[in-house]
Amino acid sequence: MVFLFLALVTRGHAGEFAIHDGERVVFLGDSITEQRLYTTYIEAYALTRHPAWNLTFRNVGWGGDTSWLRQRAHPDEAKLFAADEATQQGMVESSVKKGLERDVLPLKPSFVTVKFGMNDHSYQPFRPDIFGAYVRSQGQIAKLLGSSGARVAFLTPQPIEDNKRSDPDKDVRNESLRKFSDGLKDVAAKEKATFVDQFDPYMAILLRERVGNPPNTVGGGDAVHPGPIGHTVMAWAVLKGLGASALVSRAELDAKALNVVAAQGCKVENFKAAQGNISFDRLDEALPMPIDEKAVAALKLAPIQEELNRYELQISGLGDASYELSIDGEVVGKVAAADLARGLNLATKAGPITKQAQSVLTMVFQKNDIFFNRWRNVQIYNFPDWSQGPEVEARRKGELDRLDKQIAELEVKINAARKPVSHHFELKAE
Repeated sequence: MVFLFLALVTRGHAGEFAIHDGERVVFLGDSITEQRLYTTYIEAYALTRHPAWNLTFRNVGWGGDTSWLRQRAHPDEAKLFAADEATQQGMVESSVKKGLERDVLPLKPSFVTVKFGMNDHSYQPFRPDIFGAYVRSQGQIAKLLGSSGARVAFLTPQPIEDNKRSDPDKDVRNESLRKFSDGLKDVAAKEKATFVDQFDPYMAILLRERVGNPPNTVGGGDAVHPGPIGHTVMAWAVLKGLGASALVSRAELDAKALNVVAAQGCKVENFKAAQGNISFDRLDEALPMPIDEKAVAALKLAPIQEELNRYELQISGLGDASYELSIDGEVVGKVAAADLARGLNLATKAGPITKQAQSVLTMVFQKNDIFFNRWRNVQIYNFPDWSQGPEVEARRKGELDRLDKQIAELEVKINAARKPVSHHFELKAE
């Protein structure tokens, strides 16, 4: 039913996580960011792991975009790649400034993740001229965001997954992306920004899983745009790179002595035993990280549960019986006393607790879809000349206000839904 934990995993200090209380987080990137998958999973982790924190997240990914923000500023790329250093620097400064001032800085971010590279390398063997524009542009993004008071985390792109080959590391496009990722690491060090490598962890999984050249993509989706499975793997790599902690909470109980041996991130009360059955109430400080129902297969690809999602229960002194475990009267499965003695990770099997976390994920998806519509279809929509006028702008403002209200209302619901509540656990001997 559940996975055993082999060793005690302790909660990391909140300060180790790159996202802090009071943060306004913006995800900047291309179509992979625009998919609103890995970003939503990261957001849901932060919200459920730190339910008392005041957090705001916005996604401004744009399909086809690059580090020089071509979808937002439209520079002449042929001139950009061919320019001398001084001219290129001027072009980059102008392009980055235009894109960030419209789409990012008005959101007043305190922390920005930047994920470019897939379109930058143009799906071809490595080109030094494009690489030069890439690292210069990434550096300018860090400088401009830094001057506004925002911290930056640079994320490498994930590899391209061509399902026709079993050696993705030999794909010239991935060889190019590897060099772009190495260059990004140097930029991050120079600009004192956080660097997160998801290229290598994702590639390691591809190499392992594509032995025998299976016909389907490991991450789902297409070669460039993974589906929920691949995005969950990406979120795992990014969260690990941002210092996310593993432990949700841990309760260790001695059923024979009716004693709470240890409780981390939770409070256990009303521990009782009667006729071989036991019960107790547990109030956690956080919720498990919700796993998208479309991405459950990702749990077999990466150690997501072990490294990000440990909702632990350990009970000794039960003898050799098997038990039916229920939470708030909902049967969540059958467990053996021996497994309980070793410890169980209930993150995805905790009935109403898991469902509460899933409800948060659902609402976060809804909120992010509304913001995307607000930003792309209303805020920056260009009316044709013949339809412009004060009444048009008044309607635009009215629609923006309406969508802002929807977003605010959903965020209130999300904040309420991510607050843990006490749950009643029962173990009935069979």
